[in-house]
Amino acid sequence: MNNLLEHVISAHGGRERWSQIGGLQVDATLHGSFWAVRGFSDKPFRETVTIDTRRELIRFSPWAQPEHDLMFRAEDDVVELRATADDSVLETHSGIRSTYKGYDLTSPWKPLQVGYFIGYAMWNYLTTPFLFDHPGVATREGESWTENGEVWHTLHVEFPSSIATHTAKQTFYFGEDGLLRRLDYDVDVNVGVAVAHYVGGYRTFEGIQIPTRRRVHRRNADNSAGENWSIGIDINNVVAV
Repeated sequence: MNNLLEHVISAHGGRERWSQIGGLQVDATLHGSFWAVRGFSDKPFRETVTIDTRRELIRFSPWAQPEHDLMFRAEDDVVELRATADDSVLETHSGIRSTYKGYDLTSPWKPLQVGYFIGYAMWNYLTTPFLFDHPGVATREGESWTENGEVWHTLHVEFPSSIATHTAKQTFYFGEDGLLRRLDYDVDVNVGVAVAHYVGGYRTFEGIQIPTRRRVHRRNADNSAGENWSIGIDINNVVAV
């Protein structure tokens, strides 16, 4: 038994409660310099984010324009732009992950590419750590890490190709209370940039502990975080659907 994993899942609300939640609707605000660099938005943008907790299905409303929504289905590897009014499909793209090849750190992304990136990311964030129970996900306890005067316990996680995520191998850091403090990964669709992603501001929604503040920094060669963050995500409210 992975004792750290069991502690972490219990701390975030437990398997029993999570099994009772089929979907979440999240009021989120996204901001930071990253979105403008990619040609998407130079101002904070507020989204209603709806996820299926059982499979990697996520919807954003609105998306880019007030009358548009965006949907990502990992099982079909499809991103769709939909009309909010009647749910008709306006634009669709499958196999979108391959379209980032040849881009550099300042290449503008199309709205569907931005949607794919933040779609799989938000689903992963909102289902962690219960995501670690999914078929094919492997976890291994690592060495402890000291930061901010705390000792954090690390969990190395390897994801199967069936789960769209930043990269196959990632490291998660948990405090003594079992709550997530930081996660490290390389962003495959963003030229492999190494990231240190910090979370905080935990609140209880629907019996589940969810961080309401996320800040994404570059990760240095010595595993420290760069001073400035480029992506911020703030969670305003979460309800089960």
